[in-house]
Amino acid sequence: MADPASRTPSRAGDAFRSRNFRLYQSARLMVIVGAEAQSVAVAWQVYQITHSALKLGLTGLALFLPGLLCMLAAGHAADRYDRRRIILACYTLQAVCTAALLWLSLTPWTFANGRVWPIYAVLVGIGLGRAFSGPAASALLPSLVPKDHFVNAVTWGATIYQIANMSGPAIGGLLFTLPLTGILAPWQGAPIVYLLTLAMLSCFILLVSMIRPAPVERKATAFSARTVLAGLEYVFRTRILLGSISLDLFAVMLGGATALLPIFATDILHAGPRGLGLLRAMPSVGALIISLLLVTRPIKRRAGATMLTCVAIFGAATIVFGLSRNLYLSLAALLVTGASDMVSVVVRSSILQLATPPEMRGRVSAVNWLFVGASNEFGEFESGLTAHWWGAVRAVVIGGIGSLAVTTAAATLFPQLRRADALTTESLQNAERELATAEPID
Repeated sequence: MADPASRTPSRAGDAFRSRNFRLYQSARLMVIVGAEAQSVAVAWQVYQITHSALKLGLTGLALFLPGLLCMLAAGHAADRYDRRRIILACYTLQAVCTAALLWLSLTPWTFANGRVWPIYAVLVGIGLGRAFSGPAASALLPSLVPKDHFVNAVTWGATIYQIANMSGPAIGGLLFTLPLTGILAPWQGAPIVYLLTLAMLSCFILLVSMIRPAPVERKATAFSARTVLAGLEYVFRTRILLGSISLDLFAVMLGGATALLPIFATDILHAGPRGLGLLRAMPSVGALIISLLLVTRPIKRRAGATMLTCVAIFGAATIVFGLSRNLYLSLAALLVTGASDMVSVVVRSSILQLATPPEMRGRVSAVNWLFVGASNEFGEFESGLTAHWWGAVRAVVIGGIGSLAVTTAAATLFPQLRRADALTTESLQNAERELATAEPID
């Protein structure tokens, strides 16, 4: 492992002893701020042009499709080639795409007559970059810190993600409404946000190029259907892993309301772009509070049961948000969704890496990223489609009820997950083996 640390008592900041981890998380902080600010600008821009819930949801579908088509190949690439170089190439592609969004926004004639397909085309390019960078980035983390600090690194990584996820939408909403005059007037709205994102991507590329991860032994396996599908096969054979990933997939896909926030901010809560920024930020505020708590008081027992309970809370809070007509109650409900989802993220991410052999982490991470993409980007399309059918409020409330149903089903179908105790390789393996005879997994 990279930057081995001496055997000392566990401390909250253990992962930051690694120079590689410090560089990588600094890079992630900046690039996620830029990406989240950009997502606010894209959502607001599309809704301003079209005033259509369905077309708003299509932004998520454009981001998700490349992952659906390429994710398994991306996992194979992450296990065979230099993961750092894959990440650099993918984020260079995303920088080019952000530059394209900037150019489109500075030439508004491209959106004449409600035409937004150029934005969808660029989002497909961004989705392609994410499809290949996601598995590589997930599989890279264990090579940045010592094994004993890995769960601490996962928790800090999630914390930094939430800090960026909290501040990015707020910054995006603020910049979008910033009054610019004179020669700066053409940059008002989406262009100034895309310029920020481009700067953040440039900083990310610079910092990641400075990382020197520990070498990972790779098998020179040929590209074939068997090797590409090995990660998928492993996930379906490992019930505790399948349970944690599928629980997140269906609960977040059904219960997520992110794609509909512009509608709630405009038509229901009457809060405007800055209100949209606050709504987008509140789940991350809740997640940040919980992640800081988990850094000092990590989950030591009953990890699986804790995850299931928090996903149920996520569904209940989603229902409250859907029914709310008060901005402050809506913000509080979104804060609870973020806090409860944070626990799920830490448990699932730890299970993903600790229950997977190092030589398969790229391909298994690819399956996880496919599921995460389905829950997030495809979930945005699902939200837009159901809102188009039933209206935004009914879509969110029914989605929250669906999340509660999924939690009940997961607790029943995956007893290995329900019985998972400590977040260690040995404990997770024991939970997997306990029911293997009674419930064959082949």
